[in-house]
Amino acid sequence: MKLNDDDITLKGDRIIAHVPSIKDKALRINLNENIYGTFAEIGAGQETVRHFFRSGGSSGTIAKAMSAYDKDFSDAIYGTEEDGRYVTESRLKTMLGHEVSIMEERLKREKHPSKVFFSYANTVATIDFAKQFKGHGWVGIRYQVEPDEDYNEITLHIRFKENDAKLQQETLGILGVNLIYGAFYKYNDPKKLLRYLYDHLDKDQLEIDTINFAGPRFADVDNRLMSLQLVKNGMTDAVMFDPQGHNVLPAAILYKKNILALRGSFRPVTKVNMDMYEKSYKMFLEENKVDREKTLVVFEITLSNLRSEGEIDERDFMDRAELLCSLGQHVMISNFQEYYKVVEYFSSYTKARMGLAMGVSNLIDIFDEKYYRHLSGGILEAFGKLFYRDLKVYLYPMKDEHGVVIDSENLKVHPRMKELYKFFKFNGKVIDISDVDTNNLDIFSREVLKMINKGKTGWEPMLPPGIAEVIKHNQLFGYDPKKLLAEQE
Repeated sequence: MKLNDDDITLKGDRIIAHVPSIKDKALRINLNENIYGTFAEIGAGQETVRHFFRSGGSSGTIAKAMSAYDKDFSDAIYGTEEDGRYVTESRLKTMLGHEVSIMEERLKREKHPSKVFFSYANTVATIDFAKQFKGHGWVGIRYQVEPDEDYNEITLHIRFKENDAKLQQETLGILGVNLIYGAFYKYNDPKKLLRYLYDHLDKDQLEIDTINFAGPRFADVDNRLMSLQLVKNGMTDAVMFDPQGHNVLPAAILYKKNILALRGSFRPVTKVNMDMYEKSYKMFLEENKVDREKTLVVFEITLSNLRSEGEIDERDFMDRAELLCSLGQHVMISNFQEYYKVVEYFSSYTKARMGLAMGVSNLIDIFDEKYYRHLSGGILEAFGKLFYRDLKVYLYPMKDEHGVVIDSENLKVHPRMKELYKFFKFNGKVIDISDVDTNNLDIFSREVLKMINKGKTGWEPMLPPGIAEVIKHNQLFGYDPKKLLAEQE
């Protein structure tokens, strides 16, 4: 009897998950007699639907495939967007809505009682001839899982990393098949669905920096957690969400803005954080060429700040996000360890003014050489990237162990860094935040967190107005009224 490879296992073998080929994925969908839909692809050829045509059996799946390349044709079909642009989220949603409505109108349920309809769409700009603009796009699917069920939707924004238009087209086609396949066969686990988007793709080919799930099958999905997964999985360097807790495209919100960034653990956000924000924001607005209407404040949390014993604590992340959003702030989650990487990231979207608000201990860390050993130019290369533009650091003081207030005038850096620090200080790159209430300097978020976890009282006055109520009402950061009663007894 002939043995298949699957019949033999050797000592030391590891289980390898089987990843279906792109052809197999397309064929499985084609052979399902109930899945039926349309493809509308603009800007990079009809690369996704091509896989379904080539795999065989596509007549039972493809109701229509189109590509309205000409802007006038596109506008005639989908209408015009308010901003007049074509590679936008609103354009993608317009395309999806239009195609689904046509499906429902032309394919009667009486004739197709068991069909589950879908519409896949993308609107993309690939790399330009000068190879300066790498290209990006919006990709999405609106689909049913049951014939009598409302539609689900997955939309995502991508950035191409390859330097060849043909390669970008092929990458887009593979991504499209992965998305359609995942939508139908992996919707029960959105976190896994995210990872499967990169089947047969490498992260050097493609970046996914925004994703949103909607519909009955994703009713329990928090899109902020999905954003966190993008950073955690290395699919992108940073994600953002607005004060309403919605995922937003970083490029759209940072473009040509003056940016003031505050990095912290915000676990929880305290009076110190808000005092630093309010005073640095006021100072930033007084800078030359800083228009309030074109200024954005970003509260940034690094991935390392979300790790608990090596793992990402998702509940803790949601607690912090909820508090910051309740204060009306934009939040960014990043995997940037060093400040210069944050500045580089912002610089890819804006050439306007930038500011960093931080405490003394953070500034001292910036002048520690050990963080820059991986750079060929060491700390000088990092500082060149950090301060090459007119960036300023707004410094919040701290108390040392003897109760002495430390600011930019008396802080101590390593002797080798002393002259470098003096250079930046002399040139006005480091500015003290003045008129600070010294009572705030005795507030530490880690101590507040301990008090909350242990059910102690007295932590409420250390937080901004209304924040204690949010923590108690939503039982954030381990707050438990039973602990408080036990403490009082």
